[in-house]
Amino acid sequence: MGVAFRQLGHLAAIVIAALLPVGVATADTLPLALTLAYQNNPQITAQRAAVRAADEAVPQALSGYRPRVNLSASVAEQRLSTLTKTSGDNSPATYSRNSATSAVQSYGGTITQTLLNGFGTASRTRQAEQLVSAARETLRTTEQNVLLSAAVAYMNLIRDTATLDLQRRNVEVLEEQLRQTNERFKSGEVTATDVSQAESRLGSARTTMLAAESNYRTSRATYRQVIGVEPGRLAPASPVDRLSVHNLQQGVIEARARHPLVTTAMFNVDAAVFQVKIAESSLYPTLNMVGSVNQQYGSTGAVALLQTFNASVGAQLNVPVYQGGGEYATIRQAKETLSQRQNDLDTARDQAQQTVGQAWGQLEAAKQQVESAQYSVKGAESALNGVRQEALLGQRTTLDVLNAQQELVNARITLVSVQRDRVVASYTLLAAVGRLSPQVLQLNVPVYDPAVHYHQVRDSWVGVRTPDGK
Repeated sequence: MGVAFRQLGHLAAIVIAALLPVGVATADTLPLALTLAYQNNPQITAQRAAVRAADEAVPQALSGYRPRVNLSASVAEQRLSTLTKTSGDNSPATYSRNSATSAVQSYGGTITQTLLNGFGTASRTRQAEQLVSAARETLRTTEQNVLLSAAVAYMNLIRDTATLDLQRRNVEVLEEQLRQTNERFKSGEVTATDVSQAESRLGSARTTMLAAESNYRTSRATYRQVIGVEPGRLAPASPVDRLSVHNLQQGVIEARARHPLVTTAMFNVDAAVFQVKIAESSLYPTLNMVGSVNQQYGSTGAVALLQTFNASVGAQLNVPVYQGGGEYATIRQAKETLSQRQNDLDTARDQAQQTVGQAWGQLEAAKQQVESAQYSVKGAESALNGVRQEALLGQRTTLDVLNAQQELVNARITLVSVQRDRVVASYTLLAAVGRLSPQVLQLNVPVYDPAVHYHQVRDSWVGVRTPDGK
């Protein structure tokens, strides 16, 4: 029985050591997992496409500064027939009919340039730029969420792997305990009740082991979903406290100003301001310069007219007086939307502050829980050794040994769990203040720069090819 308990202690020590910040050269690391998630996760890829789509709103708005050119052409076969009446003062009327067939061709073009539209084009351009910035901040939010999910998936798999190993070895120890109890029962040292207790505890341990296997398989599947590859042997991970804020007040100030959800709301407020200006531009006069040219061969009215050419350049001024009241409702609607966006900004700041406070509390609690769990493991180890020695002297029952052993297993599993919570809490706080990014984590990966695609398309006048943003 002593050999079995020493085997359990040795395995538990190995499993616990796997969660400590010690380098393992041949294993997958958490930074590597975060790098793969940043490169492979489809949520990030989809949001990058959304940012590129938002970029196209800027050249759409800038098109209001540019001329609009239309070309037209028409070809028709026409037949003309005329009936003419001729009458004199003293003679009867005479009638004559003339018929002819002709081909009529017309070619023309029109160019229109907006000169004045109540600054509508400028407002649309500024609004599009603010929406591009908001989309970039949404991309930052997505990156943070994915990186945090990757860290959680990595640590969950480490925890569940260690837990499964502990539960498997616990079953092995209890099988050995049952074998030794049967031998002692045959020799008359214990009763049948002791055997039944050992059998019951073994059955319960097997059930718990099966649940641990289920959790392990679930964690592997989640790892594959988030990170994009099958997990290998995972190396231990360390907290990232050095990259985070040093006190709660600093975290709150930074989160209320720099968290991507807050900055997204700020840009949405700016976009709503320009939406009001766009709506108000409908009340201002519009001035367009229009030039046209037309060349026609043949005529729809006279067979003898063979060719016609005309060209013109002019200005068109449109002064809105009353358009049914719809424009005023649009302005009021835009102002209410602006009020909504301002309140959304306040909500985002309050939410960021609450999230930082919660993350800070979880991190502080996790630090203390690790110390408490380590103390509990030491106590359980000492208790098991003492109970085992007393059982050999007949001062303790088999049930006492089983209970002490189970307490040690539970204490070690708790330590595994709280060590996982300690690392995850540090990443959660980093995300809460808005710092969870490849740059801050110093991941070995090319960082996607949305400004590249923006400058590729901003001043594009023609073309349907989509740049790759690289």
